[in-house]
Amino acid sequence: MLGKTAGGLYWMSRYLERSENTARMIEAGQRIALTRSSSDEEWISILQAAGTLAGYNAKYDTITGDTAIDWMLRDPANASSVMSVVEMARNNAKLVRTALTREVWEAINECWMVLKDCLARKVSERDLPQVLSKVRQRAAFVRGAMHGTMLRNDIYDFARIGTFIERADNTSRILDVKYYVLLPTALSVGSSIDNVQWESILSSVSAEGGYRLTYGQKVLPHQISQFLILDKRMPRSLSFCIHKIRDNLEYLTQDYGTRLPSADMADALCRSVSERSIHDIFEMGLHEFIAGFLLDLSALGQQTELDYRFNE
Repeated sequence: MLGKTAGGLYWMSRYLERSENTARMIEAGQRIALTRSSSDEEWISILQAAGTLAGYNAKYDTITGDTAIDWMLRDPANASSVMSVVEMARNNAKLVRTALTREVWEAINECWMVLKDCLARKVSERDLPQVLSKVRQRAAFVRGAMHGTMLRNDIYDFARIGTFIERADNTSRILDVKYYVLLPTALSVGSSIDNVQWESILSSVSAEGGYRLTYGQKVLPHQISQFLILDKRMPRSLSFCIHKIRDNLEYLTQDYGTRLPSADMADALCRSVSERSIHDIFEMGLHEFIAGFLLDLSALGQQTELDYRFNE
């Protein structure tokens, strides 16, 4: 496969996943802000976690929830806004159109058309839940078309690698928002506010049902972190995502008959996550663990681009 085609599939999938993840980040921010007295200030944390705070500050003098949501949803100056990344996903899909099934292309194109209409104007607070749900729904339609119609070959592998690198990145950032940035003081740990915020994190990654099936009704930070970091059954956990990345890089190794550095890096990252207990992670500091994981994940993405010559 041409490197440019591989790169198009990889970034198409990353951008689609990012659209859904940005919607989830907005939802997490909105839920957590409801538990705080000065809710507008909490959007600093959300923008920081999303990696778009500097761009926002370059355009706006003050941070309010209303403006932050609009920036993350539809502002063309924000390259990571939902509308921006959906458009980039569609552009990449057009570049690799012959590698996609008709169903996948139609799902991506419809995603772009529906969201372009939804986000043509500023979204009101009343309509926001419905719009965020539609973003998640449209991303799920594309995933369903890929899962149901794509041949399991290198085309599928590059798309999956992009999806799970982006997803692992997002779950890490959502956890970091809660534990490191949003918790006001050590006195809040274990309080009703703390518990509501942890429940909001579960909700933002659609993990409430799975968590309760596994641990019951009691909300405990260690158990939630265990579930979202180490549980291989949870499709948005760090462990689940990195194992899927490793598996798809292994498939590429088998298909191409050459083992490249990215496969070894994915293997090492799997071990670094799997060999730790949640006690070990809290002992070193959840924020510190997440920061290190994000650096390793970014390095893995960059190495994958180099190994498979995405720019050639």
